[in-house]
Order: sequence, then structure tokens, then C-alpha cells
Amino acid sequence: MSYYKTIDGHKYDGELIDLADKLTAGAGDGQISVEDAKSLYKAVADGDSYTDIEKATVSYLRDNYKWTDAADEWFRTEVRKWAATK
Repeated sequence: MSYYKTIDGHKYDGELIDLADKLTAGAGDGQISVEDAKSLYKAVADGDSYTDIEKATVSYLRDNYKWTDAADEWFRTEVRKWAATK
């Protein structure tokens, strides 16, 4: 696993992409649930800053993965609250 992943010429946080892939693989419906969103949020908030690469990765995840409405709302709210303190 690489720390960064380059997709279409853009650099993203490899850990977050790998986690999203893992959460959406397998027997489920391929959507990110609230529980999945909590795992992703924990990975985003593990550092003491919200880097430009993390911001780009969160945007990529929201645009390129299927989220339940509840998960999308929860995740956006939590990231916004956390990012406001950074």
C-alpha cells in the first residue's frame, strides 16, 4: 500500500482510497453506509491537520463512490465540524 495514489493525474491519500475500496467490496450493496462513513471519518481525522490531499481525497470519495443519503449527510457534517477546528 502506497501512502499516495495517483488517479487521472491527481494525487490522493492512498489509505483513504484503499479503505473506501475495502468498505464497498464484498457482499454488501456497494454503498458507503453510516458505519462505513464513521470508519472513513476516523481515518481522515487521525492527523492534527486537514491537508489539501485529504480534502481532494474526500471530494473524490464523495464524487466517485455510492453513499447512502444518511452516510453522506453524516460524513459531510462531521468533516465540516472537524475541519473548522484545523
